[in-house]
Amino acid sequence: MSDNSAADKDWEEAEFRARVLAELPEQLTEGDVAWAMRQLDVSRATVYRLAKQFREDARTSALLPNSSGPKPGMQPLDPAVEAIVSRLFRDFYATRRKPTKTRFWREVAADCHARGLAPPSIRRLGRWLDLKDQARLMMRREGRDKAERRHLATPGGLTATRPLDIVQIDHTRADVTVVDPVTRHPLGRPTLTVAIDVNTRMVLGFHLSLEPPSLLSVALCLTHAVMEKSHWLAARGINTDWPAQGIPRAIYVDNGAEFHARAFGLACSEYQIDLQHRPPGTPRYGGHIERLIGTMMGAVHLLPGSHFSNIFERGDLDAEAEAVMTLQELETWLALEITGSYHVRVHSALETTPAAAWAAHTDEARLRMPADLRQFLVDFLPSEQRVLQRDGFHLFHIRYWSDELRWLMGRESRKYTLKYDPRDLSRIFVLTGDGIIEARPADLTRPAITLWEHRAARRALREEGRRSVDEELIFRTIQAQRDLVDSAERQTKAMQRHKARRAHLEPRPMIDVTPEAEAKKALPAPETKRNALKDHPGFEVEEWYDDD
Repeated sequence: MSDNSAADKDWEEAEFRARVLAELPEQLTEGDVAWAMRQLDVSRATVYRLAKQFREDARTSALLPNSSGPKPGMQPLDPAVEAIVSRLFRDFYATRRKPTKTRFWREVAADCHARGLAPPSIRRLGRWLDLKDQARLMMRREGRDKAERRHLATPGGLTATRPLDIVQIDHTRADVTVVDPVTRHPLGRPTLTVAIDVNTRMVLGFHLSLEPPSLLSVALCLTHAVMEKSHWLAARGINTDWPAQGIPRAIYVDNGAEFHARAFGLACSEYQIDLQHRPPGTPRYGGHIERLIGTMMGAVHLLPGSHFSNIFERGDLDAEAEAVMTLQELETWLALEITGSYHVRVHSALETTPAAAWAAHTDEARLRMPADLRQFLVDFLPSEQRVLQRDGFHLFHIRYWSDELRWLMGRESRKYTLKYDPRDLSRIFVLTGDGIIEARPADLTRPAITLWEHRAARRALREEGRRSVDEELIFRTIQAQRDLVDSAERQTKAMQRHKARRAHLEPRPMIDVTPEAEAKKALPAPETKRNALKDHPGFEVEEWYDDD
């Protein structure tokens, strides 16, 4: 290979590095670093080094690959200068004070001038620093823990001897846009919450939602993981097996707010589940779930509407315009992918399939199953504490009542735990010493609403300057907002039908196009009777032709 072709290849590599590093945010997360490592095919330390170089010198040439061995023209330092550099490196630069390279160079230059020596340039000093052991240098400057996380090998930190000994749960935004089941308009990327058994690598359960990660999504995912799934699969027309079920002995999660919720911790204690939070800065303890999520997203990239992993893979593809799958269809597709593909493929770490590993190691008699699946879900739902008043419980500015609450009247005045499902505020669950009491809004004519509708209505009322908000006003506002959305959808569909009916009136290009025809086509078309009527108020929508 000639020197010119080698230089061209190095420049192309530098351009690619610049494009990847330009996508990284100012504050790097573990996910950002992992993505850059995959794109650039370099180590974690190299990603940080390249990112630092690119921020200090935003030129592509700063990212040219380094050739091994001494740099061309680089001569050893003068022994006297070498002694000064080594002393200041040991006593000044490689210390917990962490001076910058520029300050280090100034100190070296000052000592060299004092002794009548020519100081090295800052770039030459930087090349001298690059030859040092970066792991040991970082250990001396920032401590052993951070150096180990950055530089030292950290093989897997979790092992499980039996199924359900350790279960990992995590969230991710799916790399695909879903559409509305009625209008087929794009709705956005859903959140996938998934649970995996570390011992057998079986997917225990998952949950899809258009809401951000929350305690509700964790509760629904965990309930799906625990339950027997034959009826769930049959309801979706899936004829594969999904034998994974049972209450886990330990759950490993990250440090998201939903995993630190008091209700989640209490529910885990209720079912003797050992809740473990991943140590900060130790992504290896979540490696199993991260690899599973990566596998699932790799499969999702085959779907229309996929966003792929990054903008370079996506190119100029319009993911929202390509989207065709609803949330329910994506849920069924994922279930098929899990049960019909992932579970029956040989796993490299197991040297067998997850389904075979589950069958070989699971003792059905020893599986812990909840006595009441409904009770299990309720226990993991978010909760609030309220005092029972004479007219019932007041939650989210809604008054809830049940005849069974009469038996609690007159007892000691204390706060009761109220469990609620944010997807449906038409009922709450009151936890008592004798079991669960289901309470409904005192006004049974109230429609079912979601917590997100409730919050939107509260925001709308606050923007109007209303400080005192009552239950009646909230429900009227929600109904008005629903009517507005329904009206907009009807108008959108009607206008689309109206445009389709007028399609035959659009001018069509002639087969035999001549200059005279082109000039004639450029003239304004005469107004037809229909065109003249299109702005008439009575011509807005031909309702008698509407199907719905």
